[in-house]
Amino acid sequence: MGFNNPSREELKALLEKTEVIAVVGLSASRDRVSYMVSEAMKKKGYRIIPVNPNAAEILDETCYASLSDIPFPVDLVNVFRRSEYTPEVAEEAVKIGAKALWLQLGIYSEEAAQIAEAGGLTVVMDRCIKVEDSILLPHGKADQA
Repeated sequence: MGFNNPSREELKALLEKTEVIAVVGLSASRDRVSYMVSEAMKKKGYRIIPVNPNAAEILDETCYASLSDIPFPVDLVNVFRRSEYTPEVAEEAVKIGAKALWLQLGIYSEEAAQIAEAGGLTVVMDRCIKVEDSILLPHGKADQA
């Protein structure tokens, strides 16, 4: 039996309770998808924490070199790295006590999913968090019914 993403209802519940999103691979370049998606999510009410060892600040937030360097709790880890790098990210997400691991569109790793699920995380793969949020919470987090 292969991996299945959570249902739409489960994704909505996940997004509703998510406040802090650490974005692994968030680029400082405004023309990159990771920046555009993260900027849109910030405008929707999420706190975006950049994980990028090559930048000091992105989207008015301090960058951290790794998930383990973030000095406060993270709800969800959103990943913009190639699939082969995701098992290591999953291990770190478990270690920091994140609640969910979200691999962006085009990113899929059974190994990362197994690591995260074994650590108690909800796993989403090959889906765009911005698209799902727009469908499931069209009016933003502040307007949840």
